[in-house]
Amino acid sequence: MTSVRFVTRTRLCAAAVALLSLPALTACGAGPGDTAAAGARAAPADDPVAAVRKVDSVAALLPAGVREAGTLRVGSSIGSPPGAYYPNGPDKAPAGQDIDLTDAVAKVLGVRIRRQDASFESILPALGSGKYDVGTGNFGVTTERLKTIDFVTYINDGQGFAVRKGGPGLKTKVTDLTQLCGLTIGTGAGTTFEATLTAQRGVCAKAGRKPYDVKVYSENGASLTALQQGRIDVIMSTINGLRHQAAQPASRTAFLGEYHRLDVGFAFRKGSPLTKAFQAAVNQLIKDGTYARILDKWGTSASAIETSRINPPEHR
Repeated sequence: MTSVRFVTRTRLCAAAVALLSLPALTACGAGPGDTAAAGARAAPADDPVAAVRKVDSVAALLPAGVREAGTLRVGSSIGSPPGAYYPNGPDKAPAGQDIDLTDAVAKVLGVRIRRQDASFESILPALGSGKYDVGTGNFGVTTERLKTIDFVTYINDGQGFAVRKGGPGLKTKVTDLTQLCGLTIGTGAGTTFEATLTAQRGVCAKAGRKPYDVKVYSENGASLTALQQGRIDVIMSTINGLRHQAAQPASRTAFLGEYHRLDVGFAFRKGSPLTKAFQAAVNQLIKDGTYARILDKWGTSASAIETSRINPPEHR
């Protein structure tokens, strides 16, 4: 099924402009011929989603109204590879692991996607209001979120840290947040990273050390710019995103390893009738090999799951 993309918000690209040579960043307003100049990472050419077909037994799990309408409204947070990004500028189609998985699920279910680009922190509240049927954006499954959101898992990612390569400060894997005492940490608004850092802010005082400071950014490019300019000491973000970023030499970042693993899933309003159909669709993709091919395409095979689950408990 062909995705229909509705971009309704103006993306803040000023922070990324200074780093347009970085392959990990999205091109900001680049035209069709400007991709190379803007430094956007080209999407892999293979298309494992192309061969996916509707599976009637799975599609039958959708509510009758959805089957009749034939569309689902998806709120997508589109930031950076490998999850979801704009390889050819925000006026072109997005790419990434989350994009491929969502499109593949839609094809199994026999529906079309109406994708709307939205800020990460706005999507979960909008599910409750009925603006979207589904949310994507590397949403980790947490105990707090499970109070108001239903999840259908599709990958195991989580929290990690990165620093500027060759810069001062941390050099080893973060296993305890007291290692961050006295440092300034950049992270995303409305994320599990922000929640973790806020909840544990008192650990430094208990250890008799200077507290860490947290700066929140709505754009991945802004946090990377801040790191490169020395305005923050560390970035806390997704394991896969930071690992991918560090693999791009021009980013000049070093990945400090995993801190906390989390299941990641499609997000729905609590009590949504869509969860069983999505779970069955993900499991169909795992069974027929499409899932493995998508993760291999985006270099995230280490985060593969064996089976999709609805609302699993948070990893401890």
